[in-house]
Amino acid sequence: MTQPHRGIRISDADRERAAVRLQQALAEGRITLTELEERLAVVYAARYTADLLPPFADLPGGEVVPGAPARAPVAPGRPLVLSSATGALRRTGAWTVPSHIRVQSALGSVLLDFCDTTLPPAVDVTLDLGAGSARLFIPNGATADVDAMVSGMGTVRSRVASMPVPGQTHFHVHGRSVMGSVLVRHRYRFAGHRW
Repeated sequence: MTQPHRGIRISDADRERAAVRLQQALAEGRITLTELEERLAVVYAARYTADLLPPFADLPGGEVVPGAPARAPVAPGRPLVLSSATGALRRTGAWTVPSHIRVQSALGSVLLDFCDTTLPPAVDVTLDLGAGSARLFIPNGATADVDAMVSGMGTVRSRVASMPVPGQTHFHVHGRSVMGSVLVRHRYRFAGHRW
């Protein structure tokens, strides 16, 4: 006996787009925080288009149709993976910045300072945070979008322009944070000090 057709396999971008839709539903008051967490669990476990139907069955707009662009394509190659359970993750000064960075932190803090190094035209940053916080310092003129970042009980803030500017590095920051905060900003300078 053949199994019923469940549609095509979905991508990480499809899951992220679905997660953003659920976050919007929470912001609109359509679902509770508990419902958001339950539905996100289904979304992140989804493998086929049919798996994405139940979390959206009672929401306006119905299913999330795979295929719509969620972000700029990431250059091929292995991502830089930074992982920590409880310790702090820091990258400052001159360091090698690839086009794709994946950060996994359960409880520790994360600081990625991109201001003193050479950058590719676009940097894709995937954050998978538990209760820790993440700060990303980007150079003046650089831009960043955080629209695909999903937060449970924490905050996501960006103090920089979100639209790409020709000739400047653009950061695409996405992923999920259970309880931690995410902040993207330019680095401050005053009286010879930088922070």
